[in-house]
Order: sequence, then structure tokens, then C-alpha cells
Amino acid sequence: MSKKSLVASSASLALASLVGAAALPAVAGDQFLSADGFYGDVRYRFENVDQSGKMDADASTVRTKLGFKTGVASGFQGLIEVENNSRVASGNYNDTHNGKDGYATVADPADATELNQLWVSYAGIEDTLIRVGRQAINLNNQRFVGTVGWRQNDQTFDSVLITNSSIENLSLAYAEIKQVNRVFGNDVADGEFRGTTRAANATYKVSDALTATAHGLWIDVDHAPAASTKTYGLRLTGSAALNDDWTLAYEAEYAEQSDYADNTASYDVSYYHVAPALKWNTLTLQVGMESLEGNTTKATAFQTKLATGHKFNGWADMFLGTPVDGLEDTYAKVAYVVKGQGNLLDNTKLVAVYHEFDAENTSASYGSEWDLLIAHPISTANLPGIKGASVALKYADYKADDLSAFTGNVDTKKLWLTTQFKF
Repeated sequence: MSKKSLVASSASLALASLVGAAALPAVAGDQFLSADGFYGDVRYRFENVDQSGKMDADASTVRTKLGFKTGVASGFQGLIEVENNSRVASGNYNDTHNGKDGYATVADPADATELNQLWVSYAGIEDTLIRVGRQAINLNNQRFVGTVGWRQNDQTFDSVLITNSSIENLSLAYAEIKQVNRVFGNDVADGEFRGTTRAANATYKVSDALTATAHGLWIDVDHAPAASTKTYGLRLTGSAALNDDWTLAYEAEYAEQSDYADNTASYDVSYYHVAPALKWNTLTLQVGMESLEGNTTKATAFQTKLATGHKFNGWADMFLGTPVDGLEDTYAKVAYVVKGQGNLLDNTKLVAVYHEFDAENTSASYGSEWDLLIAHPISTANLPGIKGASVALKYADYKADDLSAFTGNVDTKKLWLTTQFKF
């Protein structure tokens, strides 16, 4: 039996036992298996990619999630969730395994149905939660571990997750992961990372002005040893009022990464990210510098294989893998939420980000990028059973520079129209 099947089977047995336990007289079965536990999420997306050297890609897909979460009985709780991504209109694009390599890539496997989550948790130990099975894990800002929720197929983890908050202001988390189910789906060689990966996280809140997080990540990929790395980092965040109107917020992070497990390379590379921001009402002004070190001699660089990469280094996703010359991303961001208009514009979110990309250990420039977003919540007052709805238009325009420096940097434009309903 494969590891994937073993984890799923174990979780299935545990969930079946849990459901059986709900029938005992001591358990409030109506609350444990209430109809309120059913939920769903439907997201339509049109994505267009215009990329030099490729035919334009058009993808029109609907991602549907259906799930059930039990109540809590004797400290136990369970969840099962199925996810489907289907094409709703004809369109040509490379989904990484459909053979349409001449088209630009849209990394959403079409017409795919997967068991997205299946877990059982136990909270019978004071201030401690233990969760076993296939599950979503998002740590900190998702720079190192995340579900890549932007894509139509989630990244999930067949794992054991333990969290503890028994010490005031201190939150601890540890995950032992046997398989990572990546956004590309199970039909491609890179769709799963199999091996024992461990993640540890300790967050201590000193005050509103300072929260410190120490984290470690040990990635061991059996079938791709070059992806096996160990990373240790420290993250600081906080905010402080400057006056009655303005607040200063910041995030600062540093990490070191090196080879691990069966990785035959021998290297050490570093990472840092500094991003102060000024906030006034619903306006945010932010500047930042993120650096991922490269080692040209050993053809290695600081990588974040399990991250929600779309959140970082430009929405065009040109730098999901760090070039061997490293990456420096200098950016400026303006975000504003419309309030007080008394009309349809209220709660509309507007975001503009500008990036300059350079090599970390040479003088080469990779290029620049503009990212733009307008998003608006849809009123659900006249939509019975709908708990939330939204529509968003998003655009990324990457301009390449110094083509000899990085083979992946070609002019790329991406446009997304997304509508989502939760029930």
C-alpha cells in the first residue's frame, strides 16, 4: 500500500470510529453530526496568460469544495473535504500534464477530483490540539509552509500536527509530514513530495509592538533529493501608533538554509525580508526588500518549496523557484479599502504593487513588475444559504531585463477574473 493510501485509510478508520462513538448515550449525537457541519465553496476563474515565446493561454475553470465538519465529542472532532476542478469552457493552456507545452502555463489541473482533507483531531489535553490526517497547514505568513490557496487545487499535507498554548503569550506548533499533495495534482511526477518532512514553530507575543517567531523546516523528499533542505529562521512583527491617525507596522525575517537528508550538494544560503508600513484608516503604504541568496558555483539557491509562493515576488509567478544567482525583490505597495461612501463602492479593495527584481550575487537585473487588484464583496442578503461571496479582477505585468541572467525571465502578462461563493 502506498503512503498516500495508508494515510488516507488510517484517517478514514479514525473518522469512522469517531462517528461510531457519536452514537453512544454519553455523546450529544445531534450536535456532533449536525447539518450545520456541511459546507461548500464554489470559485469560478478565468485566467489569461500572454507570455513571450508561448501561445496565449485561456483557462476557464470552476473549483468546488464540499465538506463536513463534525462537532466535538469527548475532545474528538473530524473533517472530510472533497475538491473538484473542472473546465467550464473550451480553452487551450498548459496545466503541467496535459501535453500542451506550446501554450503558456496555468497550473490548475482540469477535470480533477481529489480528497482534499480528511482528518481527526483531539483536544482532550489542556491547551493542546492533535490533528492527524490530510489537512491544510499555514504557518506564519506562509513564506515557508502554506496551502497555496490562490490556485484552484490546494496544497495539503498528510501529517500529524500538534499545537500547544499552555504558556501565556506562547504558541507552539509541530508538524510531521509524510506526503505533500501539491497544486499540480497527482498525475504528474512533481505532484507529490513523499518523505518525512518536519516543521516546528514557536511564537511569543511580547507586546503589540513585538511578536517573535522562531521556526525550523526540515524537508526530505525521497524521489527528489535535491529538494531536501533544512531551514532555521526568526521572524519579528509588530505595530505602534505614531499619533491619533497613523500607525507604523513592520515585519522583519532572517533565515539560513542548507542541504539535508540525501541532498548531495553542500551549501549554506541565507534569506531576509524587511517591510515597514504606514497605516491610516484603511490606507496602507508599504515598502520592502526580500533577498534570497544564490550560490552560482554550486548551482543552488535559497528555495521555499512548500510556500504559498504566489504571495511573494510578484503575482506573475516568475520566481516560484529562485535562480542560482539569487533574487533581490525591492517593492512598494499601496492598498486601500473604500469606506463611508454609502453605495456599492463600500468595502471595495484596491491594491497596487511595483517590484524591481535583481540578482542577489551579480549586477544583473531580472526585470520589473506591476501588480493590480480590485476586489469587492457581493451582498448575500438576497442569496439564501450563501455565507459569503466576492468578485475580483487581478492583473500582473512582468517586463524582463537582461535576458542572459535568468532563462525564466520573459515578458509575461496575466489577467484573472474570479467569483467565489461560500455556503
